[in-house]
Amino acid sequence: MQTYTIGQAARLLGVSPDTARRWADAERVRTHRDESGRRLIDGRDLAAFSVELAQQLPGQAEEGEEPHTSVRNSFSGIVTAVKLGDIAAQVEIQAGPHRLVSLLTREAVEELGLEVGMRATARVKSTSVHVDRT
Repeated sequence: MQTYTIGQAARLLGVSPDTARRWADAERVRTHRDESGRRLIDGRDLAAFSVELAQQLPGQAEEGEEPHTSVRNSFSGIVTAVKLGDIAAQVEIQAGPHRLVSLLTREAVEELGLEVGMRATARVKSTSVHVDRT
């Protein structure tokens, strides 16, 4: 089974190694030590913990209120770039370790008031998703 160090887990979860270490110390995620004494997290445990964390993240809705949407893949993050054209626009969002780039109409960007530095959630629904083993 694939195992991850605290640092690797932190990168995958989009948090600092200190945060991942505190979660391990608090036994929020199960760890074990390898022969050299490093703490490792089994891949299945890390996957389950990442799902648990994602369910705790706030979305665009008011506190405690879920948005009404059929899209299940939500990435809450911060807007890092907005490029406006005459008709179209490109918006980049950094959501933990994920960089998402979306093409929208300029009108939509202006209506949403999207600017660099503000929080935003990218919702992804696709009929074609490619998965690579890494």
